[in-house]
Amino acid sequence: MRHRVEIAPMAKQISHTEAIENFAQLCEEAISTGEAIEITREDAESVSIISTAELESLRETVYLFSSHANAVRLLDALERAQSRTNQPRTLDSLHAEYYYYDR
Repeated sequence: MRHRVEIAPMAKQISHTEAIENFAQLCEEAISTGEAIEITREDAESVSIISTAELESLRETVYLFSSHANAVRLLDALERAQSRTNQPRTLDSLHAEYYYYDR
């Protein structure tokens, strides 16, 4: 099964000059919205402001997807969850299926 992950463009782009003038406000916006803010620079590569919490989440996602087998399992589980093909299960039934000892 082939999975395709769509990546949305950054929600906000601002110039380097504007970023300097509004740096504290941009930091607060990145934290409150969870969105990265792209800072464009003339004749240079863009940089981004992103909250530390969001960065850590991205780093964890990269780690989880670094194994091809794990990535396939995660994407298959996501697909099942989105299509609602899994039936709800109790904690006791999951425990009985995946653990060999009694609680």
